[in-house]
Amino acid sequence: MSALGQRPGEWQAIHIFYAANPRPLLTQCIDPLVSGLVTDGLLSTYYFVHYWLEGPHVRLRLKPRTEADTAKVRARAETAVAAFLEGRPTLYEVKPEFLVDFYETVFQLDYSAAQRERLLEPDGTLRLRRNNTYGFEPYEPEYARYGGPAGVELAEWHFRHSSELTLEVCRNVDPRSRTVLMGLSAQLMMVMTTAFLRDDEAVADFFQRYHDFWRRTFAVVGQPQDLGHDRVYDLLAVDIPRRFTQIRRALEESGSGSLPGFLRSWAEHCSELRERAFDLAARGDLVFTSWDPAREEREGKPADPATALELLLAPYLRMTNNRLNVPMREEARLSYVLARSLHERLAMEAGA
Repeated sequence: MSALGQRPGEWQAIHIFYAANPRPLLTQCIDPLVSGLVTDGLLSTYYFVHYWLEGPHVRLRLKPRTEADTAKVRARAETAVAAFLEGRPTLYEVKPEFLVDFYETVFQLDYSAAQRERLLEPDGTLRLRRNNTYGFEPYEPEYARYGGPAGVELAEWHFRHSSELTLEVCRNVDPRSRTVLMGLSAQLMMVMTTAFLRDDEAVADFFQRYHDFWRRTFAVVGQPQDLGHDRVYDLLAVDIPRRFTQIRRALEESGSGSLPGFLRSWAEHCSELRERAFDLAARGDLVFTSWDPAREEREGKPADPATALELLLAPYLRMTNNRLNVPMREEARLSYVLARSLHERLAMEAGA
């Protein structure tokens, strides 16, 4: 093999437009595909996300081990995806009018006015890809959101673990049950936030701000009890204070042996993720870029470790829930439940 072929491969991104429950796509196509590529030594790493632009789809990112492996990785990915879509196509077609409100909200979050214009049809309607199709697209890392090149590399390492966790859940748990999905998401959010912030009051305040952000984002009016949040709280509140205490003690003891099953490995991963992010920020390697959508001005500056951890925590939480296919509105409800539960426990302890 030539020296050129020995160089690390570049990320390959395949977008799979599948407007249905994505679990079959994950378990019957993506899981065996990446497992086979890893076993055969062709893949360095991978991850996937659910996305909305141009219609619901999964973005699978594959990084070949070397440049020489790229053609094989792309060919095997294309063969696997085409076979799945032919054998199990979704019959549901997305109608543009169903996505108007959601598109407008997420467009405002992720794109400037000039970018939005380029992503719409000439008549201003939503651009949608045909269902049961796929294609390779340029890989576009989010440097602004994750702290520059060093932050993106860290995020890619984390996203593989998050993707593997999701595939394990799909193999062993039925995430279609709303109760199961909410309980699972709540526990993963508790572990990651506690690992990053360490202090219960800081965790409670973060979840409150996170909830407030989603309410503002979706222009939700009314009190939480009017939005069904209290019903979710009643469903989960019995276990949350006990679980928070268990997680905090496990992390304080520099171990996670007291946590059950998947939470143990998740806690170990989140602790290492926190330390890696802290070290990068301490060296000045995490540079976060903010921009004004009206003027499209961008300015980046290094973040101190405490600021960097909080800036990274929110997108890390969102992308974990994204892979589990937890809707943003449900994530807002969970944030309310977690904030309220922890605040009430802290108030009770202070009163005692």
